[in-house]
Amino acid sequence: MRSIAGFARAADTEASPIELEGLLWVAVGAALIGDVVTTFVGLHLGLAESNPIAHGAIDGYGPAGMVGLKLIAVAVGIGCRSLLPEEYRPIVPAGLALPWLVAIGINLYMISSVV
Repeated sequence: MRSIAGFARAADTEASPIELEGLLWVAVGAALIGDVVTTFVGLHLGLAESNPIAHGAIDGYGPAGMVGLKLIAVAVGIGCRSLLPEEYRPIVPAGLALPWLVAIGINLYMISSVV
């Protein structure tokens, strides 16, 4: 890998689909935790869950209900992952992480509006 002043060239640092997928699964885990935490902080501050399915799960089972919904989504993603060619498999964790990361941003915005 060639570098200039300690910086690697972008062309020399391309990740393989397997490496990219691994990084995206880490993002899934972080986004899952972040969404659950920010959701419950918001609920504690008097905000309401806007997703009717998540709202029902939270009302019925508390934090375990929301974590359960997220784990079902992850299980479906893992199950569908094997149906894809290897080079397209990173789309599964990306498709899970992206909406949860957006939800974290929305949650943080809503929390900041009441604090």
